[in-house]
Amino acid sequence: MNKSSVEEIRDRFDKDVERFANLDKGQISTIDAKISLELITEAAKRLVPKAEHLLDVGCGAGNYTLMMLSKMNNLNCTLIDLSKPMLDKAFERVSQETNKKVKTIQGDIREVDLNENHFDIILAGAVLHHLRDDSDWEFTFRKLFRLLKPGGCLMISDLVTQDTEILNLYIWEKYADYLENLGGKEYRQKVLDYVSKEDSPRSLNFQLELMKKIGFRQIEILHKNLCFAAFTGTK
Repeated sequence: MNKSSVEEIRDRFDKDVERFANLDKGQISTIDAKISLELITEAAKRLVPKAEHLLDVGCGAGNYTLMMLSKMNNLNCTLIDLSKPMLDKAFERVSQETNKKVKTIQGDIREVDLNENHFDIILAGAVLHHLRDDSDWEFTFRKLFRLLKPGGCLMISDLVTQDTEILNLYIWEKYADYLENLGGKEYRQKVLDYVSKEDSPRSLNFQLELMKKIGFRQIEILHKNLCFAAFTGTK
């Protein structure tokens, strides 16, 4: 199956702003979404207590930045997303919660021009699974590493796979059961078809090893439940 293009992904998110702005209803297909959101933002606060500059990659409607600001409200925020309607919604919501600078950039993190060694915290919530081949993953992780200040942290919450195929099948069977319990067989198939078409998740092991290879000096797993994980790396 040919995966969705960047343009197709952008168009889908353009039409889904209000759902993603609702944390209670917009992310029900993500297991432990609220727990992971709490963990990565609280961990970031503790890892970089004097943070000044925040980058939210694939910010959507701004949920991750809003949670971060609820813990540290003196952050200058740079929000990146493919979708202009998502960015507009994020800017509207985030601007109400901080008196610091809020900057929005419409584009792909792989292509946008940003200052290196600048950000204290980078949030990547449910976005990196859109990367494709191994070289794409490595290029993007290296770029995120360069954007961080020394001592800064990359906080990831995302869809993951297992390296052992028989276990991967089992984990995704369990996730399918979770989806069916949420919304029935039709909902289960809708979500799984969407993942198959749009996403290219990698295993937690793959991503942690990549972070080590690139040079992150401290790497921690904060949470994992079936095919979702929250983890962090410090530069």
